[in-house]
Amino acid sequence: MKRKSWLVLMALVMAFGTLLAACGSGSSNTGTSEESGDGATAAQDLRINMSAEPPTFDPAQAKDSQTNTALKLMYEGLTRMGADGNPVPGVAEKWDVSEDGLKYTFHLRDNAQWSNGEPVTASDFAYAWERVLSPKTTPASEYAYQLYYIKNGEEFNTGKVKDFADVGVKVVDDKTLEVTLTNPTPYWLGLTSFYTYYPVNKKNVEANPQWASKFDTMVTNGAFNLTAWTTSQQLAWTKNAKYWDASSIKLNTITASLVNSGSTELASYQSGQLDYAGKPTGEIPTDQIAAVKQSMPDQFQAKGIASSYYYLFNVNEKPFNNAKIREAFAMSIDRKALVDHVTLGGELPAYGFVPPGIKGNTEEYRTEYKDTGYFSEDVTKAKELLAEGMKEEGYTTLPEITLIYNTLESHQKIALAVTDMWKKNLGVEVKLQNQEWSVFLDSRQSGNYQIARAGWSADYNDPMTFLDLWTTGNGNNDAKYSNPEYDKLIAAAKATQDNTKRMEDMSKAEKILVEDDMALLPIYYYTNVSLTKPNLKGIVLDFSGAIDFTRAYFQ
Repeated sequence: MKRKSWLVLMALVMAFGTLLAACGSGSSNTGTSEESGDGATAAQDLRINMSAEPPTFDPAQAKDSQTNTALKLMYEGLTRMGADGNPVPGVAEKWDVSEDGLKYTFHLRDNAQWSNGEPVTASDFAYAWERVLSPKTTPASEYAYQLYYIKNGEEFNTGKVKDFADVGVKVVDDKTLEVTLTNPTPYWLGLTSFYTYYPVNKKNVEANPQWASKFDTMVTNGAFNLTAWTTSQQLAWTKNAKYWDASSIKLNTITASLVNSGSTELASYQSGQLDYAGKPTGEIPTDQIAAVKQSMPDQFQAKGIASSYYYLFNVNEKPFNNAKIREAFAMSIDRKALVDHVTLGGELPAYGFVPPGIKGNTEEYRTEYKDTGYFSEDVTKAKELLAEGMKEEGYTTLPEITLIYNTLESHQKIALAVTDMWKKNLGVEVKLQNQEWSVFLDSRQSGNYQIARAGWSADYNDPMTFLDLWTTGNGNNDAKYSNPEYDKLIAAAKATQDNTKRMEDMSKAEKILVEDDMALLPIYYYTNVSLTKPNLKGIVLDFSGAIDFTRAYFQ
């Protein structure tokens, strides 16, 4: 190790240790924290690590897992996701659904309040959803399409409908919200627990354009308030006494260090400075998974989740504008070797995009529609396809290729292994470039890449949550992929009430995406590997891998 690198590492470890010591110093308003024998705080003060700082605290701009974790503490939608992965009452205490499945009438709780004491009203939801859909919102919400289920939602977002009053969102009175959908959508109720559907306080948002950039200018309605934010170092939340269900919230504080080193995170957990370690907020180094599983079996958990790890091709950027070249890159890596020798968390090799755990017609979608038929790993065929693609593009040698990934040890190890396979199997050199989380997200969204690491977790339990993002012009379609036949199949699946036909249409669309066009390179289906102190209870990790700390507590 070079001396400069050694000094940087030591500085990081020392800084992290100092930071965590401060976190447990009793500086919270709940009194001095005492340490129990296993290192976990005896007081109801939770300490975690987040490997990246959330790029935003505005629900309309949210688009990543770190922000999801943070906003879940701070906001609550009409529903929230229960421990069983199904929606339960949130701000709405009950709702009525019309016989045709098109109209939902939500009845809001009388005691739902904002952190400033103002009541949460139906108008707060209507205003928030208008912000998401409005073509005037800058920057535009990448998740606006999640509100396209609402009547005229897409038309308003694309400017075809000018007045939000024509969108299927009606404020009946302060405590009653009526929503009309374009088509009956069996999973839509679950979407109302997702961050894009969170309410925002209109008065606060309009009074200060920078309201989401400082912890003391945010007005929120969830179980916790953000009460400290030191950029790139720490986030801290305190229990919100005005939350309607505050009596059920046992934690007093949640403190998150911001360190993107899995080794440092694990060391801090082992020394008693963290109560939870691992995904989805951080990570346990892959080369330490076997050891910690053996040494801490009562604290270790590896759980399969409905999430996919893959590489994106920028289909508009040379040389990956050629489908044969994309296919050659996808066919020339050994996924089993990656999960057996690199990731080491029990992941499953992926040949499709929709992971196990997602509902199908009568069984799981991945059981009913196998991914093994889309393509196979075949180095000989990959070489042939690469040669054909290069000939079609007039290449004697490929242009310089760079793979970008966000800074994290596990992503680096996977990238090194994959690029080594490409070098050995195809004779192709691929450069690596790591980027800080928010920069990385911007690079992908703007199309400033050739190949990029990516991961996608379910927003709701239906294959559509994985497949509609690849429609033309979708805000999360970072591959810039477009295929009219694909768009047609997704539109048909959204329009029909016949669930068998829905699944068939989505299966055909996935085949186009992964087999015919190879718009992305599937690598594996995730597992969530984590460590939790034995006396920490009540953490909810849902089917998608999203984590909810709001009902956690120390026993």
